Amino acid sequence: MSAEAAPGGPFRKRPGLPALNAFLAGCAPGHLGIVLTEHGEDFLRGTMPVDARTRQPFGLLHGGASVLLAETLASMAGWLCLDEDSGEQLVGLEINANHLRAVTGGIVTGTARPVHVGRSTQVWEVRIEDERGKPVCLSRMTGAVVRR
Repeated sequence: MSAEAAPGGPFRKRPGLPALNAFLAGCAPGHLGIVLTEHGEDFLRGTMPVDARTRQPFGLLHGGASVLLAETLASMAGWLCLDEDSGEQLVGLEINANHLRAVTGGIVTGTARPVHVGRSTQVWEVRIEDERGKPVCLSRMTGAVVRR
């Protein structure tokens, strides 16, 4: 995936949303309907449907699906901060999530923003909201920058 240098913010590469979404197809995020929708100077945003793929048996958005959305956004955003030629990758060390509001349908939107982007670790905060902009889940992921 080729990329151009980012003009500002922590991102070193910007392959574009079509390329990023193609990268997610065929694996867990793609199977859950996660779509990356916006890439700003210091954030990455994506959506996930609340449907049969992402609900738990009682009809509510599954907390694990929220965590999968959060980790997808944080991991992809963290990867965008790495130099293409460095031979480095970002691997998750820890993720936590506070589930704040039940959702039974529609679409949720997550936004990942950096808390810390260092040489060996990154910390990302992901806020997931419902269609009314109400918080559904607040998550934080810590990742390690490692050699491939």
